Amino acid sequence: LRQRVVYFDYDQDRLKPEYQAIVACHSKYLRDRPAARLRLEGHADERGTREYNMALGERRANAVRDFLVLQGVDASMIEVVSYGEERPQAMGSNESAYAQNRRAEVK
Repeated sequence: LRQRVVYFDYDQDRLKPEYQAIVACHSKYLRDRPAARLRLEGHADERGTREYNMALGERRANAVRDFLVLQGVDASMIEVVSYGEERPQAMGSNESAYAQNRRAEVK
């Protein structure tokens, strides 16, 4: 599975339709391997308070988890962690960097 990052719109935690097929591939992988475990790491850009971004990162990771569970994955196989704005993928205070930092990563 190559695609391990799901990106979100500004201040949103809704899984965008273009990422559903990617997450569905991860769900098939997990359903086929009952011993497998997955960690979802939620992230946010630097705008907003630290506390808000931690919560937003968690909501983003949970959005991916919820989609996996809807696809038949046992929730006990999935760990959710939020890093908020603490682990940016891109540095900078511009829309390009912000867009890369609004994400959930499948680990």
